[in-house]
Amino acid sequence: MDLMSVVSVFLFPFSGARCALVMTQTPSPVSAAVGSTVTINCQASQSISSWLAWYQQKPGQRPKLLIYEASKLASGVPLRFKGSGSGTQFTLTISGVQCDDAATYYCQGGYYNSGWYHSVPSPNKTPRKAEV
Repeated sequence: MDLMSVVSVFLFPFSGARCALVMTQTPSPVSAAVGSTVTINCQASQSISSWLAWYQQKPGQRPKLLIYEASKLASGVPLRFKGSGSGTQFTLTISGVQCDDAATYYCQGGYYNSGWYHSVPSPNKTPRKAEV
């Protein structure tokens, strides 16, 4: 094996490897009337299967888990919150919006690589805030 062949082996990722996962949310900000339905989209730069979570954060509080594995409702979360999607496209839908829903919402994607779980949140510099 010549030197070029050896170098080439290290330049290409192995099958199943992940590189630079980026999470992007739209739209921002979101304004909604009480009782209406709000949809927030989240896109992963590469397929993450169903490894996506949604969080709600109110001023001065820690983020609260709403949805995990793309569509599973966390304990104590009202049924009007719904997560859907897989692969690269995900959606958080809030039906019958209430005043208490005014908060910043984040998506967080993740993936397994070499036996380790890696998580990538949407950027904090562009929070998605629902205002009612």
